[in-house]
Amino acid sequence: MRPGQAAAAPRPVAFRAVLRCGLTGGIGSGKSTVAAALAALGAVIIDADLVARQVVEPGAPAYAPLVARFGPGVLLPDGRLDRPALAAIVFSDPVARADLEELTHPAIGALLLELAAAAEMRGDRSEGASDAVGGRADGSGPVTVFDIALLDEGGRALYGLDVVVVVDAPVEVAVRRLVEHRGFTEADARARVAVQMSRERRCALADRIIDNSGDRDALDREVDELWAWLRAESARKAGPVDAGRSGSRPTRGRGHTGPVA
Repeated sequence: MRPGQAAAAPRPVAFRAVLRCGLTGGIGSGKSTVAAALAALGAVIIDADLVARQVVEPGAPAYAPLVARFGPGVLLPDGRLDRPALAAIVFSDPVARADLEELTHPAIGALLLELAAAAEMRGDRSEGASDAVGGRADGSGPVTVFDIALLDEGGRALYGLDVVVVVDAPVEVAVRRLVEHRGFTEADARARVAVQMSRERRCALADRIIDNSGDRDALDREVDELWAWLRAESARKAGPVDAGRSGSRPTRGRGHTGPVA
């Protein structure tokens, strides 16, 4: 099975139309801040980073293959994956990084789709959302956000995304944030940014770009405008029933790139 190809899809069911949004951005862009703000506004967030951690827990689908490929040196004393140790291996070794992707991406893609379908069938919304489950007074339906830092060109079809939103920040801004807020050295920060997808390629994926080069107040205004746009897109899409969205078999494609470590 190729990276990004889900192992199995849920059976088709009928439920109210859901707008699926892909949210992506490079390291230091502030994507996670945007995701948290959207959750507070009422979006259901499907977090790829959390899923990537789940699929490599002991007994999870990708655990044994990873240990077989990389050896016991990537394990902590309690048997869990030592993510920093694995990251150190794959960061500078393209072959090891490709092997990591091959072993983990199918499980990640399958679980992302499973979680999204389950939430959509239940009519989930985030805690604190003021709108009724399954639909809203303005005629819009629920919004599911796939929070995937490493979304690529195949992700739209793979996850059935209606729109893609990119959180963008200049390289110098991202580097400064990594140094000031996450304890990176400047050299490490620049190296992490350099191995990711280019800003130009990432922004080419977008239906909407969030400029996060300014302060938090500016970002909050951008998020409010984004949420209004997502609600409008959801209202445009919403119909009595959308059968089969959650059960559609994902198109072959990577959908996300790079290491999970």
